[in-house]
Parts: sequence; structure tokens; C-alpha cells
Amino acid sequence: MPLVTSKEMFAKAYNGGYAIGAFNVNNMEIVQGITEAAKELEAPLILQVSKGARAYANHTYLMKLVEAAVIETGLPICLHLDHGDSFETCKSCIDGGFTSVMIDASSKPFEENIEITRKVVEYAHDRGVVVEAELGTLAGIEDEVKVSAEDSSYTRPEEVEEFVSRTGCDSLAIAIGTSHGAYKFKPGTKPQLRFDVLEEVSKRLPGFPIVLHGSSSVPQDLVEKINKFGGAMPGAIGVPEDQLRHAASLSVCKINIDSDLRLAMTATIREFLALHPDKFDPREYLKPARAAIKALVAHKIVNVLGCDHKI
Repeated sequence: MPLVTSKEMFAKAYNGGYAIGAFNVNNMEIVQGITEAAKELEAPLILQVSKGARAYANHTYLMKLVEAAVIETGLPICLHLDHGDSFETCKSCIDGGFTSVMIDASSKPFEENIEITRKVVEYAHDRGVVVEAELGTLAGIEDEVKVSAEDSSYTRPEEVEEFVSRTGCDSLAIAIGTSHGAYKFKPGTKPQLRFDVLEEVSKRLPGFPIVLHGSSSVPQDLVEKINKFGGAMPGAIGVPEDQLRHAASLSVCKINIDSDLRLAMTATIREFLALHPDKFDPREYLKPARAAIKALVAHKIVNVLGCDHKI
């Protein structure tokens, strides 16, 4: 099975009241852990690559890893560029075999965002590739995306119809209170997503797929493991999973998951090396790290996304 776009995935997700997981990948073990979980649970899948991941692992290596995952699993996999910051970056990924790209011009003025997004859409659609765009800006840090809390802003529902109509984008990432990175909220606080914004956007864009970025929700056991084996993390991290599941039951068709994966891998490696200081073979500590990612992804698919057995 070749790589697919997200178009059919999103149509089924919207009508079925669930979301597709978009998991960031950087190396072989992460790709394997994600795809093994998705295969066992018969879940459609988006593997996404950031600009930073392409710089780290190289475009060609990442393409071959994803192609290997398609061969090994037979899953419908969409390969997506996460947070493309320019037409040139998006063009490079489109020309290089990606089936979906995100152009993130959300930090630009409204008219400039439309102009840049429309240019990417025209190039992508001519080549059978779909495009995600963004309105509103999320606080936090993810690779080269850095937005302070002061500069973040909720999506304005009154702008979405014009934006989608004039750009022709295929999905829209909105800001309703999620945040990039792991250190999102103060310990002891419970963040509340702006479902009023989501519902108003959905009314104005009936049937249109909405995307949530910055949707990490780190399990407490990972926090404790990081703290126990050499880290220092606050006790409350991320968006409550029940809120994400509720968003997935509405018009949110794609939920991005990145920081959770990094923390699962790091926590497991730290634990292994602390317990086995004499070990030095990367295969010995990467194997349990891969298993930790698989377990985390399986949990997200079943309990947050609701996309298990949806192929």
C-alpha cells in the first residue's frame, strides 16, 4: 500500500466522532513503536516530521523509515510535514514524497497568512497533496516554534470561513488553549480548553476537519520516573485526556502528539541506565524505550483518539 493523504481518514473521523493521531517521528525506534501499536489496534495513522526532525535525521532516511513501516504493517499511513515555516520547506517535502504538509503562517497578519497559505495550497493540490493551515497561535516551544504566553492568541471564529474559502486549505489548526511542549501549566492547575471557540468554529465550518496542536498529556507514571531517575518535572503536565477525547468526539479530526513520545523514551532510557550502569549497548536501552512508545501510543489510540479498529 502506498502512502495516503488524510482526506479519507478525516472524512471517516468526522462522521465517526473520533480523531486520528499525528505522531512526530525522529528515528527508527519511534517509527517502529508507533506503527506496531497502530497495526495491532488496526488504527489509521499520520506520521509527521518537523523541520527540526528533517535537519536531524535527513529527509531521505525518514522517508525510507516510513516506507518500511508501510511495507511491514500494511497500514494506511499519511506522511505529514509539521509546522512548515515557508513555501520552500513545504515545496521540498511535497517534491520529496510527503502526502500532506502544514504551512504555519499563523504568526503573520491575516492577509499575509492567507497569501502564503494559498500559494502552498495551489502547489500542493496540483500534485495531489493536502494542506493544513493554522489560525491563532499556541504558546510554548516545539523545535523551532517558540511563542511566549503573551504572544499567544485564541482563534477568532469570525475569521475562519473567509480564511478557508480564500486559501482552499484542507484542514485547519486552531488555538483553544493547548500549548506546545511538556511544561505547559503550573502544578495543581487543571487547564480548560475553550470548547466554546471550537463549537463556534464548527458551526461556521460544518463538516470541515479541525486540528489540535500542543496536545501532550503526560501520564503521571512518566513524570515520576523522570523525577526518580535524574530529572525534575512538575507534577501536572499537559491537557486532561478527557478534554481531548471530548474534542475528538466533535469536529477535531487530528490530534498532534510529540512531547509525550519524547518523555516516554527519555524516562525509559534514564531508568535503564540508572539500573544498569555497566550497560553500553544502545540496543539494550532502545528496545525498552521502543516498547514504552508502543504502550503510550496504544493508550492514546484507545483512550484519547478513539480510532482503534477504524481501518
